[in-house]
Amino acid sequence: MGFFEKLKQGLSKTKNAFNDRVNEVMANFRKVDEDLMEALEEALILSDVGVETSSKIIENLRNRVKLQKIEDADKVKEALVDEIAKVLTKNDTSINLETKPSIIMMVGVNGAGKTTSIGKIAHSLKAEGKKVMVVAADTFRAAAIEQLEVWAQRAEVEFFRKNEGSDPASVVFDGIKKAKEENYDVVIVDTAGRLHTKKNLMDELGKIQRIVDRELENASKEILLVLDGTTGQNMISQAKQFSEVTNITGLVLTKIDGTAKGGAVIGICSEMNIPIKYIGVGEKIDDLQKFDATDFAKALFEE
Repeated sequence: MGFFEKLKQGLSKTKNAFNDRVNEVMANFRKVDEDLMEALEEALILSDVGVETSSKIIENLRNRVKLQKIEDADKVKEALVDEIAKVLTKNDTSINLETKPSIIMMVGVNGAGKTTSIGKIAHSLKAEGKKVMVVAADTFRAAAIEQLEVWAQRAEVEFFRKNEGSDPASVVFDGIKKAKEENYDVVIVDTAGRLHTKKNLMDELGKIQRIVDRELENASKEILLVLDGTTGQNMISQAKQFSEVTNITGLVLTKIDGTAKGGAVIGICSEMNIPIKYIGVGEKIDDLQKFDATDFAKALFEE
């Protein structure tokens, strides 16, 4: 099965929930009027798109209906789908790994799927012919290093670790040194699964970032926030909180296949202005792929 088919299958719960709500609205309204617009806005909010984004999409839809003099309900649905696709495709989703070495820092709360995402991204970069090293800077959580090592072995990439309890910033410093000496293309750094309320952990993240900026001053850097797709609107609040303490360059969305709350992806694209770089629709090592906004929009609405 190709990734687009997996994506389509993975988004089926979200798509069904979304389409059911929109179709129900369409069935209840014969006229294209303000009542229809309000009902569609409510349907978007109930589909986890978010209040702010739903309001913006419907405002654009209103203007379009007036401008194009749309009077047919089916045409309204087509226009709505098109407005949502515009939101999804507005950000550049490419990964910036121009320099040697380039660095990817992975951040996010425990349980979002950060460790597995690192393994899957490492596997995907190795398949592109890159020499990859994974650095274990989550040094305090029991078994975090061992877990990550298993994924690095599966991906068949280099794994750099120090003892449990080591200072994370010093692990990153030594890992970068080795990567420079041995000519690695990409260094992927795992950081502790921070809860945004814990200031000391956020400070530690800042310390790691300063080491990276100093040791790889002109390198390509991606700071990817891993978000659990099943948490719906909570993804947006997490993204906001992490953006306050570090310069997030992209998002990795996991477990989208297990939820009907994928509508939150639309809200994130609109409100956060942070591109989605990877999306996961399964547990296998190749089930996390680079995000293609056009494919996502197509999979979300295609019958």
